[in-house]
Amino acid sequence: MADGVADRVADGAPFVSVLVAFAGHLRRAGLAVGSGDVLTYCAAMAPLDPTDLLDLYWAGRVSLVTRREQFPVYDREFRRFFLDEGDALPEPLKLHARSVAESQAVLQVPATEPGTEDRDEQRVQLGLVASEARVLRNKAFAACTAEEMAALRRIIARMRLAPPRRRTRRTAPARLGRLPDPRRTVRAMMRTHGEPSALHWRRRRLRQRPLVLIVDVSGSMADYSRNLLQFAYSARRANARVEAFCFGTRLTRITRALQRRRVDDAMAQAALTVFDWEGGTRIGESLDTFVRDWGRRGLCRGGIVVICSDGLDRGDPQLLASAMERLTRLSHRVVWVNPHKGGNAGFRPSSLGMMVVAPHVDLLVSGHNLQSLEEFAARLPELG
Repeated sequence: MADGVADRVADGAPFVSVLVAFAGHLRRAGLAVGSGDVLTYCAAMAPLDPTDLLDLYWAGRVSLVTRREQFPVYDREFRRFFLDEGDALPEPLKLHARSVAESQAVLQVPATEPGTEDRDEQRVQLGLVASEARVLRNKAFAACTAEEMAALRRIIARMRLAPPRRRTRRTAPARLGRLPDPRRTVRAMMRTHGEPSALHWRRRRLRQRPLVLIVDVSGSMADYSRNLLQFAYSARRANARVEAFCFGTRLTRITRALQRRRVDDAMAQAALTVFDWEGGTRIGESLDTFVRDWGRRGLCRGGIVVICSDGLDRGDPQLLASAMERLTRLSHRVVWVNPHKGGNAGFRPSSLGMMVVAPHVDLLVSGHNLQSLEEFAARLPELG
């Protein structure tokens, strides 16, 4: 049976030598990893994606770790081997968008049998590929090749966003808080025959704020619109209270299209739903339609509205100003994502549309590369 498993692994997993090297690394760290465990690890990775850190991590944790107290050691050594992090961290391993970004670059490793290639040389190659991933994160979408764009889109599709939250008027029991809980305190005293034991507290509950993303899909945004739509797809997967719209010359709701399980199916359905893709731009009319048809119904009441556009408007500036003014009154925060901002901290809008909307925007960020989207995702919970 062991020979059959080994043959199946050798046929389906060209990454076997790296997995064996990782098992040996764990063995030198003190974990009892046998040859049977290594075969199980390789067989588990055969149908999975060896370039995905999540697959590598969980397949190894299930196959190579037998005791709960070994989890911290496994997490530390996994970081050292695959992420080149030498210092042990006190918290458990958490794979975020940055780790996934580094894993995607392994796609560039040739899928051939390594043969007698030295293990240390393979680790050096992985380190070089990870460095290329960091360069890719800082590269503008408009300057990326087709292969680089495909890798970036896979990364964006795996991003997990933390939605902003707000405090409600309702309260919930808490270990510490500012509001006393008389009922729980009295019940605790009754259990001790009227003797005061401890003072119980309550705190205000947290509720997710609505998040509305309005993406410009006109011709001037052709280099950025698909990536921003995939960012909206990731937000929709992380939070049910997310609405997504597209606009060129008119507004189109694509929330249902982004509910597809696979990101490629969601993007294809969104492209079929939007009839004016890569056409003209009428920001004022589109935002006015959103305010009249959706904003007044309470869709963005108390929520975060994110508008992704370069501000090149061909419509009436007065209509754009009035729509932004009403949108500001209806929502909690208005965020404008302008790829032309780039990494310029002193960016000043030069287009007429951006000059009109500037007084009504709470936060102006850039969405021209992967790093800017990750930074915006990190700032998103602070907007609550």
